[in-house]
Amino acid sequence: MDLFDLNNNEYEAKPLADKMRPNNLDEFIGQEHLVSENSLLRRAIRLDRLGSCIFWGPPGCGKTTLANIIAATTHGNFIKLNAVQSGVADVKKAVEDARNSLKMYGKKTYLLLDECHRFNKTQSDSLLPAIEQGTIIFIGSTTENPFASMTPAIVSRCRVFEFRRLTEKDILAALKKALVSRKGLSAYDAEVDEEAYEHIARMSGGDLRMAYNALELAVLTTPANSAGHIHVTLSDAEQSIQRKALSFNEDTYYDMLSAFCKSLRGSDANAALYYAFRLIEGGCDPLNILRRLVVHSSEDVGMADPNALVVATSALYAYEKLGTPEGLIPMSNAIVYVCEAEKSNSIVLAMDKAKQAVREVRDDNIPLYLCDNSYGDKQMKAQSKNYKYPHNYGGWVQQQYLPDSLKDAVFYVPQGKGYEKTVLEIRKRKGIPVSSDAGPEKGEDK
Repeated sequence: MDLFDLNNNEYEAKPLADKMRPNNLDEFIGQEHLVSENSLLRRAIRLDRLGSCIFWGPPGCGKTTLANIIAATTHGNFIKLNAVQSGVADVKKAVEDARNSLKMYGKKTYLLLDECHRFNKTQSDSLLPAIEQGTIIFIGSTTENPFASMTPAIVSRCRVFEFRRLTEKDILAALKKALVSRKGLSAYDAEVDEEAYEHIARMSGGDLRMAYNALELAVLTTPANSAGHIHVTLSDAEQSIQRKALSFNEDTYYDMLSAFCKSLRGSDANAALYYAFRLIEGGCDPLNILRRLVVHSSEDVGMADPNALVVATSALYAYEKLGTPEGLIPMSNAIVYVCEAEKSNSIVLAMDKAKQAVREVRDDNIPLYLCDNSYGDKQMKAQSKNYKYPHNYGGWVQQQYLPDSLKDAVFYVPQGKGYEKTVLEIRKRKGIPVSSDAGPEKGEDK
């Protein structure tokens, strides 16, 4: 075996997701809000002016791929570390190599740190000076919210770019390309049914890596016929991604999802549980149900019982950590809680009114005493003395906070249900307006 055979074998051993990794921005899949032609990120990459940043988003959405493209596009060195496996010594070596490269060759070094939320304070502190001095350009990759999970000193020196789950359309196009690509599965005489493609795309949950793995497994494990032709069916796709196809058509799926949501709003725990498990039995990802549950905990319960959002998000977190079947228990707990909780849509109404005011009123004439007094003219600094610090008045004092053009606007109107009874009592005691001139609004029946 010679060197070329070895390299070829090593390439063949790579997973499909690695083989199909894009090499430039034009090949990059999804994330149009980040890499569209006139986006900030694309302009920064094109001008070679990208600074340290953090890529935050779900698995398989292109964070690592984009970091690789950035390094290749800007002709910089590229060092990749994993926060789980790397320690302070690894960081110091990477920084020293970057310093030498910059000094001797004038070449930038990009440090990609996967799972960067796993870095502890000591590890982060060893990296901080290099980021500040520009010795390295840091690109962190994480599935966790960096504002909550990372050292603030690192986050404050980086621009955070939020990635979104890929759409089924994006994944479907990528799978079809992989089947015929020379980098992908073109060496196999394979044919994939459209419904098999769609099932993998739907069940991958926006994770392209998972979708690639399922397609590759389906092609490699499906027996070829006497002519060497491989035909991947829906049944093969179900086995490759370990999820059954929905046992109902698309219209019925959305009808059941709608019935589930309206059962939550209508406080019928029995119906909500039934539709939830009917959806799951039919092949629906429980995460889709849990995401709707989180939304309705604010949309339909809201301030009537603020704990509903806590319970729903906790159930989502628990399922992500536990999976099936254990994770279905906290999911059921949250469904019952949201159903039995008092209902109020005051938050949605307040949100809509605030958004409408933002669109219609362009006069942001902020009271001067609310402005930042660290800059500005003498008049602004003098006005800042008129600010009334609420804690000097027992926690609350009458004071205008909205711009002059909106000073009498009322967006949030408590409906007097559940915890909002307490909110009303507090507002009345303080003399805060509790209703708008327009009166309560009703949502559309849908």
